Amino acid sequence: MAMPPTRRDRWLALGLLLAALALAYLLLVHPWFTRPLLDINRDIADTQEREQRVDAQLQQRGQVQQRLQEVEAALQGRPGFLREPTAESAAAALSSRLQDAVASASPGNRSCTISNRSPLTDTARDAQFPRVALQVRLRCGVPEMAAVLHTLETGSPRLFVNNLNLLAQRFQASPNESGTGLDVSFELVGYLKPGAGTEAIAAPAAAAPGPAPAGLEPVGSAMAAPTDPGVAQPVDEGTIIED
Repeated sequence: MAMPPTRRDRWLALGLLLAALALAYLLLVHPWFTRPLLDINRDIADTQEREQRVDAQLQQRGQVQQRLQEVEAALQGRPGFLREPTAESAAAALSSRLQDAVASASPGNRSCTISNRSPLTDTARDAQFPRVALQVRLRCGVPEMAAVLHTLETGSPRLFVNNLNLLAQRFQASPNESGTGLDVSFELVGYLKPGAGTEAIAAPAAAAPGPAPAGLEPVGSAMAAPTDPGVAQPVDEGTIIED
């Protein structure tokens, strides 16, 4: 004679049924139905968020265009590229700008003089922005040197000071110099607009090396720094008096 199920047996059967249903859900329902639906809901939420961001950006379109026009107008007043059409004329402009900066920092060249300035050949001939550079050597006091560098790097068009070397020493190559300060060498670099100066830069490479004809100066002399009154010319190292 079978025993009637007790209360404990009923609860045990109910627990087994729930466990079987949970296992069936985890194995059959969740991977095939619930998870794909959750992924779809997540994609919908991400799409709605992106749409809201795009709408917010589109609403700012007028402000962005106005700001862009203001920036373009400001850049036209402060050009970043050198204005000269060729590398030779740009090198001459760099030399003149260097002279003006030195004269502004030290009127009469009493505390700052130009020892040497010579153009550097641009080796990256296939660069998008043609590079124009001068190798510069100055003898300046510390405040004057800081003023020269600040003037060069904050003016317009934009110039860059690379490979800066500072050497503190005493020297007096001319009566106008104070005798103390810095012996500074660096590269003064500017850039032409894309496509400008390409012919001028490529012309020296196309010419075959050889002695210049009699009565004609070498091509490199056209870019040499002019002799300016009141500006010190290249001085031999033997004239430097060090402590």
